[in-house]
Amino acid sequence: MSTDKLLVTVAPTGAESSKTDVPQLPTTLDELVETAQRCERAGAAMIHVHIRDDDHQPTIDVTRLTDTVAALRESTDLVVQLSTGGSVHDPLEKRLQVLDAAPDSCSLTMGTVNFGDDVFMNPWGFITELYQLSQERQVVPEFELFDLGHVAALHRLLGKFGLPYGGRVHCDLVMNVPGGMPGTADALVAAVNALPAETTSWSATGIGRSTLAVALASLSKGGHLRVGMEDVLTLAKGVPVEHNDQLVSRAVELGRLAQREPMTPAEARDLLQVRAA
Repeated sequence: MSTDKLLVTVAPTGAESSKTDVPQLPTTLDELVETAQRCERAGAAMIHVHIRDDDHQPTIDVTRLTDTVAALRESTDLVVQLSTGGSVHDPLEKRLQVLDAAPDSCSLTMGTVNFGDDVFMNPWGFITELYQLSQERQVVPEFELFDLGHVAALHRLLGKFGLPYGGRVHCDLVMNVPGGMPGTADALVAAVNALPAETTSWSATGIGRSTLAVALASLSKGGHLRVGMEDVLTLAKGVPVEHNDQLVSRAVELGRLAQREPMTPAEARDLLQVRAA
């Protein structure tokens, strides 16, 4: 696939940071919509969504997810991708129900990984059930790869169950999670070199201090970028992020230095072959 254009995905909320500790984190539906609109104007084409309940705690309540998808579609043109990971404490059966909200795309993590002091569970049976459900529901998966073992599992999945809905294979390398692969150029190159031949596009996410190093390495290898307050809360040491659009704007600026203009949401839909609304 051509890498002339840059797909910027924004992950504005996540499930790890608390509203008390990070008041600027978008946790209400109104805040999320406002964030999505500003990030679209800044150059994002896709939004990776975690939601919170009335107490600002992570939730994967299907009614709330459905309302969120509808609000984002009404107020933006962004490709709406729901996290099927939720928080590390969500049971597997509830994570499958995320697709009931009919997003454009969903995350699909390709294996279990230590996640700081917790364990993010993704056993093989769950992976295959979620993948087949995404094919049936015509939802485009983004394969989340936290380690080289996850890359190997993706080879296995595609070999057994074929291509995803839309026929495109888009991956995101999630790097520098404590317990996963480090956020280094060497690790990124190793992971990219091991991707299946069916891969049509990939992005990279550098958690915390690795954000810029991973972004630069990804651009140098022709990859795309995911940024957002799910992944990093500072612009520099001691400089907090005040709004997600700051991270999107920085990613767009880096892309332009590499002579890659940001994709529009329509171009992202074409890249991923997302189902028509």
